[in-house]
Order: sequence, then structure tokens, then C-alpha cells
Amino acid sequence: MNIKYVKFEILLPEKYIEEMRNQLNRVGMLTVGNYDQVVSYTHVQGFWRPLAEAEPFHGEKGVISSGTECRLEFRCLNNRMDEAKEIIQSVHPYEEPIINIIPLLNE
Repeated sequence: MNIKYVKFEILLPEKYIEEMRNQLNRVGMLTVGNYDQVVSYTHVQGFWRPLAEAEPFHGEKGVISSGTECRLEFRCLNNRMDEAKEIIQSVHPYEEPIINIIPLLNE
């Protein structure tokens, strides 16, 4: 099966969404037909515990933390997936960002 598009889901603090959106849009990643900046996000509750070797963006080593973050979602051409990941990692503030890439079968 030839997968044309993938869906990215990224967890990140809300204050980074605009920069992430702008960087992805700058290279045409968020264009769908005659529209650009095509992206959505929802607020989610996250939990994490930084281990001894971690350099946490937020939280304290060895302590379970929680907080509101956002799940940013957009569609991307499969053959541009690596480029999208590089942009995400250059903007993302977390030491270990959660980046889910899901093949889309409806295209």
C-alpha cells in the first residue's frame, strides 16, 4: 500500500504553537488545496516524571508532574515526514518531545 499522507500529533506547551505553526507553514507543510496554516490543536492533561538523567523543561527529577499542554495536529506528505520532524525538533522545547506519526489511508 502506498501511503501519500501522514498525520502528525505533537504534544507541546501552548506558547510554542504559533512559532511551530509558522515554521511548518513557511516551507509549505500546512498547505491543503487553496489554504495554508491548516492545523488544529486541543488542550490535554499530561503526566510525566523526569528520571535521574533528565534535564526537564518543567518539573523536578524523580517527582510525578502534571500540567496542561496541547496536542497539535496536521497532515503532511509522507515523503516530507523527515523534514517535518527536523522542523518540529528545532522548535520544540522538550528534551524528549512526543511526536506521533500516523499513516492516513483516506487519501
